[in-house]
Amino acid sequence: MILPIVAYGAPVLRKVAKEIDADYPGLKKLLEDMWETMYSSNGVGLAAPQINKDIRLFVIDSHQIFENLDDEDKGKYPDEPGTKKVFINAHIKELRGTEWTYNEGCLSIPKIREDILRAETVVLEYMDEHFKVHTETFNGITARVILHEYDHIEGKLFIDYLKPLRKKMLQGKLNDISKGKVKVDYKMSFAK
Repeated sequence: MILPIVAYGAPVLRKVAKEIDADYPGLKKLLEDMWETMYSSNGVGLAAPQINKDIRLFVIDSHQIFENLDDEDKGKYPDEPGTKKVFINAHIKELRGTEWTYNEGCLSIPKIREDILRAETVVLEYMDEHFKVHTETFNGITARVILHEYDHIEGKLFIDYLKPLRKKMLQGKLNDISKGKVKVDYKMSFAK
């Protein structure tokens, strides 16, 4: 089932999410719905807060980014061809490497894209959908997608990395999004 994406302004997007255990009700169905919602929205990642669940859960599929790269950009990133994974109760263990800029967007903040500086590599401890614990190192675009989604479970948004003046310049657009004054081709839920 395709779920509505929660728009900028919803309180759930600013909460630090709670950990879950294997008894979380309807987890298998929730994951299926998250994948379906992400793909139908043309996203490459989706965090539970974006579907109004304040739990430490996100999914990513960075393969899609590599499929859409121009020929001159193919082979340029160390994580090509990308990763598809479920992350439960994730915690960053280490950030390393040179910070680099990439143009990011967010399904909860449609029609706004900005260059965001993030670490090149992340070491993440997380559980998969079977609650098996992993500690894994990710780099390149996949690390970026993970860090973007990780921010969601920490109550942060990519716009928080912008300089105050740039954020102030976007405030009108952000207000419009929170009021539902934005056209998108996927289901959204707006704060009242």
